[in-house]
Amino acid sequence: MANILVTGGAGFLGAHLARNLVSVGHRVTAIDDLSGGFMDNVDSRCKFIKADVSDHKKITMIFQKHKFEYIFHLAAYAAEGLSHFIKRFNYINNLIGSVNLINEAVKNNVKCFVFTSSAAVYGNNPAPMCENMVPCPEDSYGIAKHAVEAELEISRRMFGLPYIIFRPHNVYGEYQNIGDKYRNVIGIFMNQLMQDKPMTVFGDGNQTRAFSYISDVIPAIAGSITMPEMYNQIFNIGGDKVYTINQLADAAAKAFNTRAVIKNFPARNEVRHVFCDHSKIRKFFPVEQTVLLEEGIRKMADWAKKVGARRSKVFKCIEIKKNLPTSWKNT
Repeated sequence: MANILVTGGAGFLGAHLARNLVSVGHRVTAIDDLSGGFMDNVDSRCKFIKADVSDHKKITMIFQKHKFEYIFHLAAYAAEGLSHFIKRFNYINNLIGSVNLINEAVKNNVKCFVFTSSAAVYGNNPAPMCENMVPCPEDSYGIAKHAVEAELEISRRMFGLPYIIFRPHNVYGEYQNIGDKYRNVIGIFMNQLMQDKPMTVFGDGNQTRAFSYISDVIPAIAGSITMPEMYNQIFNIGGDKVYTINQLADAAAKAFNTRAVIKNFPARNEVRHVFCDHSKIRKFFPVEQTVLLEEGIRKMADWAKKVGARRSKVFKCIEIKKNLPTSWKNT
């Protein structure tokens, strides 16, 4: 079994991935700065280190001590809409932090660097979005993710570092940070419902997304390192069925046995329709989407009711306030 590093290991995707990896016998070290993750999410079988990936000196020390064979890099602040207004924060966390890890991967002869990018790299490309499309991100978050993808390819050519890039989209489920009001629309809706608040929707709510329950994406990400034929490739991963945000709000309200009450805000500058083609990943992991939205939301709602509503933190590092959406003006 392998010695594996999972970044963002106390966060949503990272906690699920670390749990999957340790369950099949791998030695897993999870690192997280706990800015958006929670210690309660971390499997007790994992070694946990509190660390910020942007702290290159600490990252170097961790690598020198642990000699990782594989890296799963999931640490990120994934708020596409907010990223326009927090450019420096976005690039330090999502780009510079990634470069710190790539440097150590090269120096320590890591066998494969698995990176969770995002469908945000596609921008306004027509849906369904395919891996062979030319990336054209519409926000600073997508730009950072695309830059890391390019850096991994350059590092492969220059230093022989193998990689696998996944572009997940709209993944949801247990352990998601429902207290973050800037990202994760399902978590936002559930947090509002538990406080008897209206669900806030930007625009008319007819934007479309293909939501992905966590159990439909983690096995492929975790298992990818055992399949060398996947190395040095990019894969979309996520759900197939497309829903509007209004349909999502109805499903969330139903899971809490109430009716959907929506408060609309002016539309944000965002891509209106996001869903992807998954034929490439299915060549390696042929199982299609098994958890449809209603079932997945019910499972997440059962968990959310147990942890309870969480207070939404005000993001204190807003760098640009010009054109900031009305609902974020008090940040």
